[in-house]
Amino acid sequence: MTLANKITLARIALIPIFLVLAVFGGTTFDILALVLFIVCSATDFLDGYVARKYNQVTDFGKFVDPLADKLLVCAAMMIFVDRGLMYGWMVFIILAREFIITSLRTVAMGKNRVLAAAWSGKVKTCVQIAGVIVIFLCSIVSGGNPTGMAHTLVVIAGWVMTLMTLYSGYDYMHRNWDIVAEGATRSK
Repeated sequence: MTLANKITLARIALIPIFLVLAVFGGTTFDILALVLFIVCSATDFLDGYVARKYNQVTDFGKFVDPLADKLLVCAAMMIFVDRGLMYGWMVFIILAREFIITSLRTVAMGKNRVLAAAWSGKVKTCVQIAGVIVIFLCSIVSGGNPTGMAHTLVVIAGWVMTLMTLYSGYDYMHRNWDIVAEGATRSK
């Protein structure tokens, strides 16, 4: 197993610890959860750098790395829904996009095509990571109940994450519409 893949698997292994910290809540646990979230997010950039620099790009990494990102970000967003910091429908849209694109990738693999991450997908991931950090910070600063400007920032972060996710989903579907169209018109 390559070093890049080990870094990705370590990120996945840290997600349950992040969840436990975030579920406990309170300022101290939220700060610890945020620090762990930032560390996990940094490993996302690190494993990609290592994979490219040391020629460790693998099909396993292409599959597991985006999965690790989705698990981490979705874990945080579900905590936010539970706390009333993010609308459930926003998280549903974000999750739906992830399922749709993952399904599209699976169909593409069956056609011996690998859908590498598009620019919009990378921006979406960065926006989601930044959004989670903003929401956590606003929650920490306001003692778990953002009001005023902190509440406004939380709502804006949710909207920006949702809109960027929608755009990214559209971009992937548009770029790969031939896979969808062929599957919808061709019988097995």
